[in-house]
Amino acid sequence: MTSPYGLTGRAAIVTGASRGIGRAVTEALVRAGARVCVTARDPGGVSQVAEELGAVGLAGSVAEPAHLRALTELTLCEFGRIDVVVNNAATNEPYGPLMDADPDRWREAFTVNVEAPLRLVQCAWRAWMGEHGGAVVNVCTEGATHVGPNVGAYGTSKAALLHLTQQLAGELAPKVRVNSVSPGLVRTEMARFVWERGEDEVAAGLPLGRIGEPEDIARAVVWLASDAAEWITGADLLVDGGTRVRAAHTATAYAVHERLRSQAPPDADSSAY
Repeated sequence: MTSPYGLTGRAAIVTGASRGIGRAVTEALVRAGARVCVTARDPGGVSQVAEELGAVGLAGSVAEPAHLRALTELTLCEFGRIDVVVNNAATNEPYGPLMDADPDRWREAFTVNVEAPLRLVQCAWRAWMGEHGGAVVNVCTEGATHVGPNVGAYGTSKAALLHLTQQLAGELAPKVRVNSVSPGLVRTEMARFVWERGEDEVAAGLPLGRIGEPEDIARAVVWLASDAAEWITGADLLVDGGTRVRAAHTATAYAVHERLRSQAPPDADSSAY
């Protein structure tokens, strides 16, 4: 059966692809007929995803410009083209009040969440997209347009990514479409500390009655990357189970914010990059 997305034979790069949303996006792209090059910091995770999903992998940090250049070169070498870039890798550190934020970790958040997506798009543009066109999808967050406790660095950097999406959409048109997907709370390792101990309470406050799954976000990403969205650029697709409209659904306190106030990420880095 032919995929309705028009992605058969096209080549994609997905960052932060060893687990969670990135892995789900990779799987959905492969099912839609695309060939995919994946990256993440964990070599074992990258190898596993590549082997299980039939992708090509290169482990490394998106914070390193040389890695992004190597990733672009590998994709072009393996597939002869780069049609889609999915910037999914992110960090939610430093976590806590901004008055306590370490400047070096603050800069790291912007390096990973904003600078790396720009650098990768630059690489793909110069290598292929500038002449042949393509699509970029940045994974942002529902929280990019409002404030929340202890997530100031994450939210601020993702707000910058949201603007970067629109800026690139304007600059790279008509050759390249650039859009973003903004998830609400999704069942990922990065967000485990938020949902694990209070999932029922969080879900009960959402109009659609559950938290998100990585596959919910993957379907939105693939749609935006595909020909089905060929007249869409500079858009942000909110995939949040109704988080933004929950005030009309229930008068209870926002359980996610209560979790953010009372819980913290584990000491081990939970970032997906």
